[in-house]
Formats: sequence, C-alpha cells, structure tokens
Amino acid sequence: MVDVQGTVADGFEPVRDAFAANFARHGERGAAVVLYREGEKVVDLWGGTKTPDNDGDNSPGAGDGPEPWAQDTAQVVRSVTKGVAAAVPLLLHQRGQLDLDGRVSTYWPEFKAAGKERVLVRHLLAHRTGVPVLDTPLTPAEAIDGISGPRAVAAQQPVWEPGTAHGYHAQTYSWLLGELVRRVTGRTIGRWIAEEIARPLGLDLWLGLPEEQRGRVGRIAAVEALSAPAAQGPRLRPKRSVAEAYRDPESLTRRAFAAITPLPDENDPAYLAAELPASGGVATAEALARFYAALIGPLPSARTARSGGRLFAPATLTMARTEESAGPDRVLVVGTRFGLGYMLHGPACPLLGPGSFGHPGRGGSLAFADPEARIGFAYVTNGMRRGVTADPRAQALVRAVRASLAAREA
Repeated sequence: MVDVQGTVADGFEPVRDAFAANFARHGERGAAVVLYREGEKVVDLWGGTKTPDNDGDNSPGAGDGPEPWAQDTAQVVRSVTKGVAAAVPLLLHQRGQLDLDGRVSTYWPEFKAAGKERVLVRHLLAHRTGVPVLDTPLTPAEAIDGISGPRAVAAQQPVWEPGTAHGYHAQTYSWLLGELVRRVTGRTIGRWIAEEIARPLGLDLWLGLPEEQRGRVGRIAAVEALSAPAAQGPRLRPKRSVAEAYRDPESLTRRAFAAITPLPDENDPAYLAAELPASGGVATAEALARFYAALIGPLPSARTARSGGRLFAPATLTMARTEESAGPDRVLVVGTRFGLGYMLHGPACPLLGPGSFGHPGRGGSLAFADPEARIGFAYVTNGMRRGVTADPRAQALVRAVRASLAAREA
C-alpha cells in the first residue's frame, strides 16, 4: 500500500480514493494531483516514489533505493507542455503583438519555403500546418541546439496542403512554435514563459530547467499495467488501425514521433535544460493546476497586476477553446479536437466536460481547465505507460472530480 500524502477539501474525498486506487490497480509509481476550484486549491495529493529502482541511473545515491515523492517534486510532463506553450501566442495576440490570422512567414520569412507561404499562425496552433514529420529526422543533440529544428521545419515540404486537414505535430510543434515566438518577441519561449507567466504567478514550472532545480525532478521510467484480475477489469487494447499505424515505420504516426531519432533520454540534464515546447516542460502538479486556474479566472496572491492575476481575457479564452480542428487525425489515427493550441473534450481525450480545454502528455500526465466548473486540474506521473491521450490513471481522477462536483450540486 502506498501512503498518500496531502489534503482534500470536504466533498472531494473521491479524488483521494481514486488517486490511491491508481497505485493498486494501475501500477502507478510516483504521482501528484492538484485541483483548483474558483481560484482556491481544494485537492493537493502526492504519493509513491520520485525515483524507480536503479534503472541505469549512476548518479550519486541512485543505488540507495527509491526516493519518496515530495510535495514539491517536479516532473517532465511531455506534451502537457504544449498547453502551457500555447498560452504564449494567445497572450501575444491579446497584447496586439501577433495576428493569429497572419501568415507565419510574415514573422519568419524563411518558413514560406516548399509551399508553406500561406500557412497561418492559427494553422500552426491547430495542427493544420502539414509539417508533423521531417524527411531527415534530427538527432537528440540537433533537436535541442536551437538552430537545427527551426531550419528543418522551415525547409520541410508539407505532407498535406496546409489548412485542409489536421494531424498531431508531436515533435515538430517545438520548433514551429518556439521559433515563431522568438521572431515575434526576440526572446526564447522558455524565457518568455518564465518572465511573463511563471514568475508573476509563482509557478514551479520551467521550459528549460535551471541546474539548481534538477534535484527536485522525478525520474521517468516505464510502468506496465497490472494483470486483468488485479486491475479488476479487462485490459484496454488499441484499435487495430491505431496499432498498425504505430508499427508501420512509413506511417505519419511513426514518422511524427520519430522526428527526433533516436528518442532522447528525457532524464538527461541536457534535455531538461532545453526549450522544447512540444514535450520538454518540467512542472509540479501544483504549478500546472494553478496555471490553468489563472487562464480562466483571477488567483488570490498572484504576483501580477495584469487582470488581477487572470491570464486570458474573455475573448482570448473563447478563442482558445473554439474548435479549429476536428475529425480524423492524420497522425494519431483517431478523431481528435483542437482549439488554438489546446485539445478539447472528446472521445479521444475526455476532460471534465464540453467546455474543457487542456492537453495530455504521452505516457500519462494531464492538465486542463473547465471555465463552467471553474476548475484547474493537473495530474503528473513519472510512471510512463503506452498511450497518448487518455491514460486510465488520469481518467480515473477526472471521473472522481466529476463525481465530486455532481455530489456537491445535488
């Protein structure tokens, strides 16, 4: 049994129960979940271990056994980073610095090569650019050098006519968005997030982890689902077409996730220090939940004068969660829904309700906001499982939040 630490407000006990059950039923290793409602924290839970048994980690103390997860443990959150990064162009638009209906090449002239001259900023945010793959994948060193990635996506020919379809830009989103922000602001996207979002809101959230924070970061390692009897239910299997797409080395699915080849070591300090807005963010569950709470409403004690701590003006919030892409996803091979940079509630990515918007991370983590329920939610884990959009541990927590809110309204 895992000793779950933290607190829940009255009425949110089902979230604690679901969180504890994830360790017993779903092989959870180390995790945290935080929930804000109406700007106040009502769930703050953590448990398990920050580090697995020594799985190749030769750092000092690695052989001393697993280290417990602490309240301030941070974690690489993979594509949950996309939701944080998407706030940057939306806030730039809100401040009059970026036209979402303008052409990307207006800000980044080199990008118009190879038939991309009509790509709009909103296409980039809604995964409609047609550049989810690279004909020549980048090495891990090239992916983080700040030059090779932007140069590669600028030169890449689209695999569909931009704006006519959508497909998840799993890795290339890093260089597309990061370079656009740099051209518009003169700052890297990691620096912009630090100066304009994380510091004013007091968030332990980094795109480009400072060396002094490395000791707080949980170590990623794979976990397997428990057997069907222990999990008290059948194991979910991907549809055949999805499984085939991941196996086929020529599919857009495999090529999109292999835009960095070989796959980077996400525990490598150099990777943690890089600024990859598609996948490289490091954050606590507290920071992510607080971030999403700030998108939709003011936060008490927020250290900012902008909108009383609220990040998105009402018009920006509407744009963020207005559907831009829906239907068959050419990369994920399921039906997905995207607003401007955010996944929207749907069968492939169930969130709290129809108005929810946020982003999952491949392997488990999830963060989102629901303006109608006035919720900011975040779950982070170091136990990576197969799957991109609907991890069973995250979904169990979302169902518990939904049940808690329903009971309070009854």
